[in-house]
Order: sequence, then structure tokens, then C-alpha cells
Amino acid sequence: MNKIKTKLLVPNKLDVDVEGNKAKVEVYPFEKGYGITLAHPIRRVLLASTVGYAPVAIKIDGVAHEFDSIKGVLEDVATFIINLKNVRFKIKEDADEVEVSYSFAGPKELFGKDLNNDKVEIVTPDAYIATLNEDVTLNFSLIIKKGMGFVASENIRDDIPSDYIALDAFFSPIKNAVYDIENILVEDETDFEKVVFTIETDGQIAPDDALKDAVNKLFSQFAIFTEKFDVVQNVEFEETLDDEYKVLTDTIDSLNLRSRSFNCLNNAAIKYIGELVLMGSNEIAKIKNLGKKSLDEITEKLDSIGFNVNEPLPENVKKLLQKEIEKLKEES
Repeated sequence: MNKIKTKLLVPNKLDVDVEGNKAKVEVYPFEKGYGITLAHPIRRVLLASTVGYAPVAIKIDGVAHEFDSIKGVLEDVATFIINLKNVRFKIKEDADEVEVSYSFAGPKELFGKDLNNDKVEIVTPDAYIATLNEDVTLNFSLIIKKGMGFVASENIRDDIPSDYIALDAFFSPIKNAVYDIENILVEDETDFEKVVFTIETDGQIAPDDALKDAVNKLFSQFAIFTEKFDVVQNVEFEETLDDEYKVLTDTIDSLNLRSRSFNCLNNAAIKYIGELVLMGSNEIAKIKNLGKKSLDEITEKLDSIGFNVNEPLPENVKKLLQKEIEKLKEES
């Protein structure tokens, strides 16, 4: 049902769950249609503009071009380069570019972890690169750069030394970035949305840091409007109760108490379940004419909905609940 509004609801909930290189991020509640308005540009920035590292050029001893073979190595140059692109580098220093050189003697199977040194960290240590036969030494050098997105080798060739082979550079550390839009309930209205991001990186950057970076990049694009139009960010975040505590704003009628117990609470002007949880068993026991049987019944009913009257609520929940009950009583 559409209602007359003079301002938009501002999202005030952000839940982040990170496990390794994967993150699930939930943001809510949004007005209808605003979920995708936020989610789509963030996803685009994540995929296209997250900074990462990649080899942009390679030099192999005894190799003239990328279609050559490598003496004593199972893979030819083209296959060697393809395998190398599956290795994800991270520059240790605060630098945009490093040159690293390697020398390996056979027989040996070469993996990503073998390329770790004082200049670069390999975040895909198990990535297979090549197999070296006996009596062979493989010497090669790489130029690793920091960048965004994808840059084709023809756009790199003029910026590297002439004895290097230019490589297509896949900089983005984002392996996957998707979002879902879910309908959620806000104050008995279903016309609101939750955005659920699922983000996976290759390990060059943590997924939650990647999201933070994407949001900062988007904010920077709006800076011109803030400067030119004197835009004031006057946003007040109003916290609301989590879903697990919403039942505490229900009236005591929903507990289905015996008449005697209900009348005692009603005569004491107790109208909402949350009031009982806030009081605790000691205070409830002091209610006029409330006997032990009624106290036990109330305690049992509260236990059945997941609240122990002897266990205090978290302080922030307590404050929000008190505020919500005061608001409900003013409106009733």
C-alpha cells in the first residue's frame, strides 16, 4: 500500500560475514527500487575498478617469442604463459611496479609458491606452472604491475623493455561479485528491500575491503555535486530492533495467559511483552495480586518465545526496546 511520504527511508542495517576470500554482505532496508539502484553500480565498480596485480611482461632465457619452445621444459612458451596467468601476485612494497627474476634447476615441478620472494607474495601457492626435466636450468624474469581491469598486450608493448614479451594483464582480484534483492518487512509493510552481496576475491584483497573500496570510489564520483551544489549529507541513522526482538513489541494478549494473570498485568498498565522482559522476574513478582502460579505461567510463556526473564537483554537492545514501547504507548 502506497502512503504519502516526505522523505525516503535510509538503510540502517549492515551485516557482514567473511569466510576466507568470500563475503556475504546484507544491507537494508531500502525503499522499493532503491536496492538495485545501489547494488548495480557497486557491482560494476567491484568488477572493473578494484585494484590488483598482474604480470605484464616476461623474459625467458633462450626464448625469442611467445610461440617458441623452452628447452628441457614440458610446456611450450604459450602454455607456460597461460599457467603463469593463473598465479596471482601481490607486491609487498608500496610500489606500482616491480621486476623479479627466477632461476630453477630440474628435475622439478614448478608451482606458484616457488615464486614467493622478498618483493612479491603469491596468493595462489598451489597453481601449477611447469615441469622441468633433468639437466636443465630455467631462468626467467617478470614485470609485475598494479592496475585495474583488463589491459591487452598490444597496449603494454610500448611501455616495456624490448627484450621482454608483453602479456595480457588481468588485474582484477575479484573472482565473483553478485547480488540478490529480497523483499523484507518494515513495520508491517512488505514493500521494502534487502540487498545481499556475495563477493569472492583471489586473495590479493579481502572481500569486505574490496566492497569498502568500491563504495569509496562511488562516493568520490559524487564529490563534484557536493562541491558545486552545496549538497549537505544530513542523514540520521535511526536504529531499529532486529527481527528476533520484534515479538517483544507485541501485546500481552498474544501470550494467551489465563484471565487472572492477564488481569494482573492489565491492572498494572503492562501492555507489551517487552515490558515484562525489561522488568525481570523480581520486578514481575512485585506486581499487585500476582501469585506464584501466575508468575510461573508468565515465565513459561516468555521462555516459549525465546526469552528468559532472568537474563537481561543487551544494553543496545534494551534502549531500542524502551524507545519503541514508549512510541507505541503514545500512539495508542
